[in-house]
Parts: sequence; C-alpha cells; structure tokens
Amino acid sequence: MRYQITGKQIDIGEALQTHVKTELGGMVSKYAGRPTDANIVFSKSGHEYVCETEVHLSTGLTAQAKGHATEIYAAFDSASEKMEKQLRRYKRRLKDHHKERSQPVELSDAGSYILASNSESEEQEPEGVSSMIVAEMETKIPSISVGEAVMQMEIANAPVLVFRNEGHSGINVVYRREDGNIGWIDPRNTS
Repeated sequence: MRYQITGKQIDIGEALQTHVKTELGGMVSKYAGRPTDANIVFSKSGHEYVCETEVHLSTGLTAQAKGHATEIYAAFDSASEKMEKQLRRYKRRLKDHHKERSQPVELSDAGSYILASNSESEEQEPEGVSSMIVAEMETKIPSISVGEAVMQMEIANAPVLVFRNEGHSGINVVYRREDGNIGWIDPRNTS
C-alpha cells in the first residue's frame, strides 16, 4: 500500500509516520484485504490536532475518517478507530459484493471544480456570467454497480456519488435525499 502522510503547516516526524503506517496497514489489511493507497493529512485547528484519513481500495471503495484530539497521536488514533468501525461494519457487505469481482475497479479521470458562492452578488451579475472557479482538482470516477455505489457513498458518508454504471457504461448519480432515502439518477432510462 502506498502512503502519503503530510502535515498542513506542521512538521510530521519519522516516528509518527512509522506509527501511522504500522497501525493503518494492520487495520486495513485485517478488514479490507486489497488497499491501494492511503492519504493521511495532519493539521492544527485552534488547540486541537486534526487527522483526515482516506484509504482507497482496489474494489473502488474509499473509506474516510476524521479525528480530533489535543495530541497528534491521539488524533490519528481517533480517526483510525472510526475507519476501523466503518470497515468492520461493511466487511460482510464488501465480501458479498466483491467476491465475484476478479479485476480491480476501473477508474476514469474527471475534472472537479469548486465554484465561489455568490449569493450576495447574484442580483448584480449580468445574465450569462458564470461563477468564479475557486479550485480545480482531478477526481476518479469508478465503474461499479449501483449497489456498490450506494455502499461507497455510505462508507464515505458523502451526500452524492458520481459513478460509471457497469451495466451499460453510462454516467449515473446516487444521492441521499432529504427524507433519508437514496436517490438514483440514470440518464439512460429517459426516453
């Protein structure tokens, strides 16, 4: 598994990196089996350290966890516990969904953009002017089934997930509705 351990305006020592690799590697291999890479970002927010952990699995799933604590090791341990709980909770579902998958999930590159919120200046803007782009990033779109997409959305605790439907290779979206149910957008079925 590849690790990318970074700190936002804080120094990350070798001992912490070794601790992260040992703990996270053991926990992920116990529950997930085939991790591909992990991104761990440490930062400081006020008097607390924050640890954001994201692990990508070859099945296309992404597990994310965030931990806060007054000490940096405790922040990582908090995030690690949350991730372990997620993976333990979904271990059976992961096995059921992926036991017949012999190949890793195919990922497609896509652009991801963050647009500036202009709710105050919306009235002043002339018609046809688009919002200002604040950030441009690259993201991956997995080729998975609808069930796997819903599971990945739940694991990541995300409100929406864009994916390529394995059944017909079209782009689909699953999202969490305000009533708590899951919505699924499949443009192929519109006629």
